[in-house]
Amino acid sequence: MQFELERLGVHDSVEAVFPPSELAGFLADLPLEVGVIGDNEIAACDAVVTLEYREAFLEVDWVHSIQAGVDRFPFDEFEADDVVLTNSTGIHDRWVGETVAGYLLSFARRLHDHVANQQERRWDQPEWDEGFTLSGTTACVLGTGTLGSGVAEVLGSLGVRVTGVRRSAAPVPGFEEVYATEDLLEAVADADFVIVTLPLTDETRHLVDADVFEAMRGDAYFVNVGRGPVVDEAALIDALESGTIEGAALDVFETEPLPEESPLWDLDEVIVTPHCAAFTEDYFRAIGDIVRENVSRLESGEEFYNRVV
Repeated sequence: MQFELERLGVHDSVEAVFPPSELAGFLADLPLEVGVIGDNEIAACDAVVTLEYREAFLEVDWVHSIQAGVDRFPFDEFEADDVVLTNSTGIHDRWVGETVAGYLLSFARRLHDHVANQQERRWDQPEWDEGFTLSGTTACVLGTGTLGSGVAEVLGSLGVRVTGVRRSAAPVPGFEEVYATEDLLEAVADADFVIVTLPLTDETRHLVDADVFEAMRGDAYFVNVGRGPVVDEAALIDALESGTIEGAALDVFETEPLPEESPLWDLDEVIVTPHCAAFTEDYFRAIGDIVRENVSRLESGEEFYNRVV
């Protein structure tokens, strides 16, 4: 697909992740006009880098999502209007893997308890048998793509045995064992940690339900750094409140921001983070590298990198 690229807008919605001016400045050496834009300036652009979706994007030639997940974008409408959609798959693996390791280390070494105690100036040492080491534990990662592989790489370096779940049971580097999705309940049954890195699709919506939590060990922890609606949140809350599972670390939710009235805020052994598992000072540079690569490919007539639509 060929089109003239004269103006690229960095939509101000990316402010939720990094200052849009940083990305615009990083791309200032491109042979086109680059600037920060609001909703009323979309129509003047040929391409837009964005976090959120706007209907006006259907009037541009190319939209780049700063996230890997693109479930917020209407694929059929983009295709009908010949709008190219690219995403940021491939940049978040190590970042998210380190965040997941942080969750697991918090549970293992009781760091979240110590932080909470500090707020109340309370000196409260854990019981002798509360802490444990990650080496020798098992983590079952639902989703063995780029994100899941990044999690597996980081956890493997900590001595964690990592298994995976994907559509087929074909082996994947970095995973000691891989289960097909149809064997999900078997896959999670013996894991110390069950970790979701899946995107949201029709097939993955509420994939993790009450049956999955019932199949998990009573001392197991659940982690979600994929998409909130992959998990039946009501079933998760029930599992936590009933003690069916030990605890959870959650970066994504069915409704974001997480409503103030959600029980998840107050449950013991639950870590809540505000959809920031991939946040890093290098985020805008990684996005810029993808955009720069695709500008070059457009000029040479090559296929877009990370093209979704």
